[in-house]
Amino acid sequence: MLVRDAMSSMVLTIGPTHTLRQAARLMSARKVGAAVVLDPDTWGLGILTERDILNSLATGQNPDLETAGTHTTTEIVFATPAWTLEDAADAMSHGGFRHLIVMDHNEPTGIVSVRDIIRCWAPDRRAARTATLTG
Repeated sequence: MLVRDAMSSMVLTIGPTHTLRQAARLMSARKVGAAVVLDPDTWGLGILTERDILNSLATGQNPDLETAGTHTTTEIVFATPAWTLEDAADAMSHGGFRHLIVMDHNEPTGIVSVRDIIRCWAPDRRAARTATLTG
């Protein structure tokens, strides 16, 4: 199975000047755990995750003053739609993160998360487990 089969094609893109509260509201409304942060001044891409927002709040920072740009991870690994889910899972495991931005022709076309991968793998594992129990 490939990343294109598992990824969410609903990419929430925000700017680095969005506050963490604005980012959290947008992420909640779209039911996503990460947003792509696009800095139009540098053409740089980064990712802001729910964990980044949580860590900021845990240290007492004000979500109305803190910006996405301050909490964005910019040293990220990008996946392509043609990667296998095993490749994506390996990259996440080695990097210690739960989301990958999926790039196609230098454009963000999706995000794949650990949850997406598990959702795709779970039916296969249930079928194998059932076959083992009945066979």
